[in-house]
Amino acid sequence: MILRVKALDISSGTHLVAVLNEHDAKRMDIHFSDRVHLCNGNKHASAIIDITSEKTKKDHHIINRGEIGLFEEVLKQLNAKDGDQIHVDLEGAPMSIQYIKKKLDGKTLSRKEIETIVQDITDDRLSEAEMTYFVAASYIHELNDDEIVALTNAMIKIGDRLKLRNQIVVDKHSIGGIAGNRTTLVVVPIIAAAGLICPKTSSRAITSAAGTADTMEVLANVGFSIKEMKEIIKKTNACIIWGGAVNLAPADDKIIKVEHPLAIDPTGQLLASILAKKGSVSSTHILVDIPIGREAKIEEPAKARSLAKKFRTIGKRLGMHIEVMITDGSQPIGKGIGPALEAKDVLFTLLNDRRGSELLRIKSLKMAGRIFEMVKKSKRGKGIELAEHILESGLAYKKFVEIIKAQGGKITKPEQIKYAKESQKIYAHKSGTIVHISNKNINRLANIAGAPVDKNAGVRLYIHKGYKVKKGEPLLTLYSDSKKRLEFALRSYRKQDGIIIK
Repeated sequence: MILRVKALDISSGTHLVAVLNEHDAKRMDIHFSDRVHLCNGNKHASAIIDITSEKTKKDHHIINRGEIGLFEEVLKQLNAKDGDQIHVDLEGAPMSIQYIKKKLDGKTLSRKEIETIVQDITDDRLSEAEMTYFVAASYIHELNDDEIVALTNAMIKIGDRLKLRNQIVVDKHSIGGIAGNRTTLVVVPIIAAAGLICPKTSSRAITSAAGTADTMEVLANVGFSIKEMKEIIKKTNACIIWGGAVNLAPADDKIIKVEHPLAIDPTGQLLASILAKKGSVSSTHILVDIPIGREAKIEEPAKARSLAKKFRTIGKRLGMHIEVMITDGSQPIGKGIGPALEAKDVLFTLLNDRRGSELLRIKSLKMAGRIFEMVKKSKRGKGIELAEHILESGLAYKKFVEIIKAQGGKITKPEQIKYAKESQKIYAHKSGTIVHISNKNINRLANIAGAPVDKNAGVRLYIHKGYKVKKGEPLLTLYSDSKKRLEFALRSYRKQDGIIIK
C-alpha cells in the first residue's frame, strides 16, 4: 500500500515508530505493535506501528486516511520528508523474538541466535519491551560462559572499531556506584606519561551526580569520531572521550537503557557490556575496579571474588589480559561530587596540591601501579613507586594538560573552575566520629542540586569515614544555580542525611 508521509516532530529515542490512521490499519489488517516494512526509493526501514483513533478533540485528525506518521528516527533512516509517497507492507516479527522466548524458557542460545538478537537491537527492530524481556531472561537464567563470549563478540562485531596496531593497549574500568570516583582522570595521565597507549571511552551519569565524561567535559570536548580519537592518541598516547559519541558496541547502550528502570544488571550482560567496549577499542590489558561495601553495587567480598574470577575467565577467552582490584566502596572517594567539583578535585590532585583528594590520590596510584606491573613496565610490587614518581614530578599533570588541549579544551587550572552561584553549608548536629557516609544519599543530594545537567552544581565534602568532628563543624556545602533546588536539597538532607556520627 502506498501512503503519504506525515513528518512527526517526535523522537522515540530508541526503536523505529510509525503511526497509522485506524481506518487504514483495519484495511491492511495491521494491529498495535505489529511491524511494517517501509520503502522510500532505495531506502528501507522496519517500524513498529502505533494506531491513532479516527477522530480526536474538535474532530481534528492526527493522522488522516492515506497518511502514515513517521517519528524522527524513521524519517532519517528513510531519508523521507513531509508529503513523500512511500510503500508500506506488513512484516513478520523478527526471528530474535523466538530466541528471546527460548532464553525465557531457560534454554541456551547459540552464537548465531545471540548475534541475531544483537543485530536486531542495533537496527532498532526490537521494542523496549522486547529488549527488556531479553534482559529479564538473562537475569532469570544466567548466561553461561559460551553465551557471554558470543554476546561480547557480537556487540564488538556489530559496530565500529578503533583499530590500533600497538601490541599493548591498556584500559581500566570501574563497575561504578561510588560518588566522586574519578580515578580515570588521574590514572590515564599517569600511564600515558609513561608511554602506554590508553583509548579511554567513558560514560555519562545515569543515576550518579557525574560520569567520567560529564567531568571531563568541564575541561575539554568529549565528542569525537574514531578518526579524531586516533589523532588525539597519536599526539598524547591517550584520550578521554564520551563513548556515546562513537558507534562502538551500539547495542550495549540500548540494553543499558532498558536495564535502568528496574536496576536489573545480569552478570553476563555486565561482563559483555564492559568487555565489548574494551574490545571495540583494541584493548589488550584491562584493570577492572570492583568497589565493595555498604550501598555499593556489590556489598559482599565473596560475590566480588566470584565476579573477578568471571572477568578473568571470559577475558582470557576473548584474548584479553584482565586483572581485578577489589576496593573500598563504602564511602565517596573524592571531596567533590558533581562535574565541576570533581574536575577541580582531579586537577588539584594531579598538581599534588593539599586541596586535592587524598583518597582519590591513593586509589589512583594503586591502580596505575597495578597497570604498570600488569604490562611489565615495572616489577611486581614496584608499580606504585613508578606511578608516584610520575605524579609527584608533575609529568602526569603535564600529560593531562596535553590531553585537554588535544581535545579542544581551555581549562587546565583548578582556579579557572567556578561553582554554582547559590550555596549552603551543612554542619554537624553533634560531636563524634563519622562512621558512615551514604554514596546513594550524597549522589542524590548532588542530583537534586542540579548535577550533572548543571555542571557547576553538587556537593563539597569536608569529612570522610573515621574523621572526628565537633558539633557545629561543617560537614559539606551544597552548590546550585537555583534557589528552589537548593532549598529542596536542604529539605531532603534533613529527612535523610546519609551521614552517621557516633
